Amino acid sequence: MATTTTLESYQSQLVNDSLTAGALKFGSFTLKSGRVSPYFFNAGLISTGPLLNSLCTAYAHTIAKALSSPRPRQLPKFDVLFGPAYKGISLAAVTAVLLHTQHQINVGFAYDRKEAKDHGEGGRLVGVSVAGQRVLILDDVMTAGTAVRGAIEMIRQAGGEVVGVVLALDREEIGQEGRSAVKELEVELHGEGRVMAILRMRDLIAWLKDKGRHEDIERMQEYWEQFGVKE
Repeated sequence: MATTTTLESYQSQLVNDSLTAGALKFGSFTLKSGRVSPYFFNAGLISTGPLLNSLCTAYAHTIAKALSSPRPRQLPKFDVLFGPAYKGISLAAVTAVLLHTQHQINVGFAYDRKEAKDHGEGGRLVGVSVAGQRVLILDDVMTAGTAVRGAIEMIRQAGGEVVGVVLALDREEIGQEGRSAVKELEVELHGEGRVMAILRMRDLIAWLKDKGRHEDIERMQEYWEQFGVKE
């Protein structure tokens, strides 16, 4: 497999901070799919101000970089960041602030309730209106993509257009159909939206190589050979 040779500083910082928080671990972990993975990422443990700043700084840099990337991999311009409840709420709010303060990109943010509110303003969506707006979804790790697909449908029903999804980590694994959930989702966005990630499995391998962690590298490469995307 080909790996990136050098990580951006915000990517390395996120890996380091995630390890410190225990949000990223290397070892042996049984996933919901039944696969035994040599690493595990739980963004729910990124729950302090400094760690949230590290993650959302990485989101903001990834988004800003993608907006200026050459076609066809360029992220379309967007108006609203959407964070699926519950973990996505803080991600969208903080990333919107950092896009403004660090990159001079001004967007609104919105999120959903788990259940529709039947009083006050009502409805399931909170924040700026997505009607007639281009929306970018933030998520942590996508396995089957069920939560993201639910968010896409909700936004479309409210009159918004989903132009992309940004993940904290793309595991780059094949699914039951022999292709990655990321590739399947890009097809569902009709080729007009982008699905990207701050970190991919190959980036974690590059980080391990830089640290000389040979046993972890061997386990990661074995896992990649068995389940990694070969596209």
